[in-house]
Amino acid sequence: MADQDLQEQSIGELFGRLVEDGKSFARAEVGYYRTLATRKLGEAKTGLIFGVAALVLALSSLTALLVGLILTLATLIGPGLATLAVVLGTLLVAGLFGWLAYKRMLRVAGSKP
Repeated sequence: MADQDLQEQSIGELFGRLVEDGKSFARAEVGYYRTLATRKLGEAKTGLIFGVAALVLALSSLTALLVGLILTLATLIGPGLATLAVVLGTLLVAGLFGWLAYKRMLRVAGSKP
């Protein structure tokens, strides 16, 4: 019975059905990937919140460490020189990290330093 139906349909009708089935399949795939992306973004959002909280706590700890270092050095060399020494030392480390980041980015971009 099914063979008779297929034999009676023209090539145009079969091609039309094929196109409609393809469109339906494409819509289903798009819906699936949209749902998958929405779920992944929700998970990434939670991870990003935890990451930002960790970064804020780490920076707060670094600030406390630097203040403690200034207070400790202030008893030895005075508050002004202690502040200057800690600020210059911190800027030196930040400059070193920036230089290393710059060199790494040049390597990633394909330029040889």
